Amino acid sequence: MSEQWWRNAAIYQVYPRSFADGNGDGIGDLAGVRAKLTYLAELGVDAIWFNPWYPSPMADGGYDVADYRGVEPVFGTLEEAEQLIADASDLGLRTIVDIVPNHVSDQHPWFRAALAAAPGSPERDLFHFREGRGEDGELPPNDWKSEFGGCPWTRLPDGQWYLHLFAAAQPDLNWAHPAVREEHLEILRFWFDRGAAGVRIDSAGLLTKDPDLADVEPGRPHPYVDRDDLHEIYRSWRAVADSYSPPRVLIGEIWVPDAERFARYLRPDEMHTAFNFDFLARPWDAAALRESIDTTLAAHAPVGAPATWVLANHDITRTVTRYGREDTRFQFATKSFGTPTDLDLGRRRARAAALLSMALPGALYLYQGEELGLPEVEDLPLDTLQDPMHFRSGGTDPGRDGCRVPLPWSGTHPPYGFTREGKDPWLPQPLDWAPLTVEAQNGDPASMLALYREGIRTRRELRGEFGWLPDAPEGVLAFRRGDVRCLVNLSASPLPLDGEILLASAPLTDGRLPTDTAVWLR
Repeated sequence: MSEQWWRNAAIYQVYPRSFADGNGDGIGDLAGVRAKLTYLAELGVDAIWFNPWYPSPMADGGYDVADYRGVEPVFGTLEEAEQLIADASDLGLRTIVDIVPNHVSDQHPWFRAALAAAPGSPERDLFHFREGRGEDGELPPNDWKSEFGGCPWTRLPDGQWYLHLFAAAQPDLNWAHPAVREEHLEILRFWFDRGAAGVRIDSAGLLTKDPDLADVEPGRPHPYVDRDDLHEIYRSWRAVADSYSPPRVLIGEIWVPDAERFARYLRPDEMHTAFNFDFLARPWDAAALRESIDTTLAAHAPVGAPATWVLANHDITRTVTRYGREDTRFQFATKSFGTPTDLDLGRRRARAAALLSMALPGALYLYQGEELGLPEVEDLPLDTLQDPMHFRSGGTDPGRDGCRVPLPWSGTHPPYGFTREGKDPWLPQPLDWAPLTVEAQNGDPASMLALYREGIRTRRELRGEFGWLPDAPEGVLAFRRGDVRCLVNLSASPLPLDGEILLASAPLTDGRLPTDTAVWLR
């Protein structure tokens, strides 16, 4: 692919703890990924995005980084990461590493030095330390809410409070400090020098804060979300990325509902692409999905950036489960235990959604296990849950562990080839996953894996301009990419077809496209 490979790429997300275990300790690692690189190459993807593999106490699944220039010993070594990047490149697979700039671990040397220093010290200036409100400073400095629920401030024995928009073990960095900015430019260079093709930027819209840490007030700019001074930071990052040959890629995790403000991050001198969370969160409804597609393409057009399409990731309820519910939207606030799910219905819709997302113009992101049709694991024993979202909710939110259960590779019972026989994975796998293993789906033309392999291969032919087809029946998404038409039937009635069938998400019925089915036609 050209230097602009990212514009149309299929990118596979690896959550290292749950992909494959190479050393047999029950936890996925880099050796496990290296052993499965051929699987990813045969799947047809262009790049692999890795969730954080850095040294970390794992208070938040590795997003609490203690050292941005190392590898967590549970996963392997820096030398293994370098070899993994090289081995993947030999197979035509680029590597994207996760950068976590908003916060560090409370075990990071900078924060440990800040705790050891006095209030008002230079060490504390790298973070957000403040006196509390109230007569004795017993109240938090402001009214902000943590992204994980509860108060984002923790008080120290010396009376000061420190800010953490996520877990208490993840203190926020002070991005007004030049040392913080320079450190992250050096982190980019560190991984680009080792062959990383790009970085995915975690919580990219949250870095800078109101200097006064003011309360949230309606009608005023948000004190820490999507602030204008973020763009200066990402322009400096783009300058570093463009200094390499070939240029490296910046991919943002940006939750910004305003389409115009979202597009600002994708101007030619800032990020290359950003995740499209609107599409992921929409219900399985033709009008809602069409609106999301139109809004997405319209937002990206003025800045010439490619759209991205994703159905799931390591934070989101898996597609098969989500689409099998009465309410098929995704919202963190509505997650709860015991939500009824029709997995057969969800699987049918997930297959159709896969072809829909693969046919749209731009880049495709695929979270590990989606190509196997894995459902959310919703009956994990409570004593195995590890996600801080569950604990900070007081136990009402099931958390995100259900989409992070280790992959099934082979065999008829756990650990399904994920780790050595007789070893329990770090999260327990369901007893009924034998039909979902890679081994079971290999060679089965009706499997979810076969659908993804063929879809990723065939989507390379979809290079034409996007355009909606006129006169599509209500409840049907119908559009053209060059000489290929994509039809997705979300109506209650079968849809008559004409043309050569390239790929269908389910068998046709008397030549008609059934409900909850997608087809590509030439």
